[in-house]
Amino acid sequence: MPRLNQFTFSIHSFLFIRNEMNFLSTQDIQRTFIDFPNNIISYVEFLPETKQSLCHIYSYPSVMQYYGIITNNFPGGLFEYVRVISLFDEYPFEHDFFLRIQKSFPFMETLSLNNYKSQNDKQSYQSNNNNRNLSLIKYSFLNELYIINVHDD
Repeated sequence: MPRLNQFTFSIHSFLFIRNEMNFLSTQDIQRTFIDFPNNIISYVEFLPETKQSLCHIYSYPSVMQYYGIITNNFPGGLFEYVRVISLFDEYPFEHDFFLRIQKSFPFMETLSLNNYKSQNDKQSYQSNNNNRNLSLIKYSFLNELYIINVHDD
């Protein structure tokens, strides 16, 4: 493909695995793209309850409008074109994760939440930073919220 000037992609995969030691790490995935001309971001998550490995690989910066199955291992970044996201994990989503989501997706319009684990640091508790309450997070463009499977906190 000598005339291909730019290759933009987003790949998400689930693999069923028997042992956490048998799947590729984020570093293994990154080494695969070492000679790639674009900036490639990847992260891998092991989901022990379902014995699955979830892998995200995408070119950055991205022009995609949808970013699905974001977990706690999401590395952040700015995604100005994304309007629809879905959050899923077997580990609790904490305040700092939602703050990272707000900063990474400033124009998010639709959010789907799927996580039945209780938060460890609830809003009503004092944070460790000078005993101040956790800040309120505002999603300025959010107009659709889908709560699929969440804990009641």
